[in-house]
Formats: sequence, C-alpha cells, structure tokens
Amino acid sequence: MRIVGYLVTGIFFGIVMFKSEAASWFRIYEMFRFDSFHMYGIIGSALVLGVLGIQLIKKKRPKDFYGEEIKLAPKEKAYTANIMGGIVFGLGWALAGACPGPIYTLIGAGYISVIVVFLAAILGTFVYGLLKDKLPH
Repeated sequence: MRIVGYLVTGIFFGIVMFKSEAASWFRIYEMFRFDSFHMYGIIGSALVLGVLGIQLIKKKRPKDFYGEEIKLAPKEKAYTANIMGGIVFGLGWALAGACPGPIYTLIGAGYISVIVVFLAAILGTFVYGLLKDKLPH
C-alpha cells in the first residue's frame, strides 16, 4: 500500500514540475544564460523550504513511520568534492537540459528522446560507483 503513496507523490511532483516549466529545456537554457529569474525562483524556494524543514526536524525531533526518531547525521566539510561534483553536475545539467528529477517528468510527458539522457545518467551513476574510492570525498 505504501508504494501507492510513493507513486501518487511522484505523479504529483511530475505534474508540478511540468506545469511550472521546471522541466522545460528552454527555461533551463534561460537560467544558464542569466536571462530569466524563473528557475532561480523555483530553486530558491526549494532551498528555503529545505532549510526550514531541516531546522524543524532538528527542533521538533519527529518520528518516522516506524516510530523511530529521525536523526540527521552531521556532514563532513568536503569542499573539493562538493566543488568538483557541482561542476560535473552543472555541466551535465547544461548539456542534457535536465537534472535527474525532470528526466522522469519529460519521459512521462512523452519526450522519448530523453530516454538517452536517462540511460546516460544511469551509466554515470555506474561509473561513479566504480571510481568512488579514487575520488575525493
């Protein structure tokens, strides 16, 4: 039954991504050219909500579905890894015109050519798995 909840949430997320044009290659192109605030507004809103959500979790200490307290482990300060990962992610995003979330949305909307991007993302994840011990973390 839980999988139905995940499926409904994913479909809702896809509809919101498509209707807000966050999955639009043109909007992403505008963002990387600094021609429009549209995508920065969406990303900024997500960032603010994420920060508020994390602070709320730390303050209220809610429990998960199993009754266990949600614990957030502190992150290491890995500046080199974050900068390198951000560059690779940004280049892939700019070249493909989509980050991982909108890939599914675009396939669901009927843009079959995005399957190539999806397969490249899977391949990139596999290559990362092979090389992760040699990369800075």
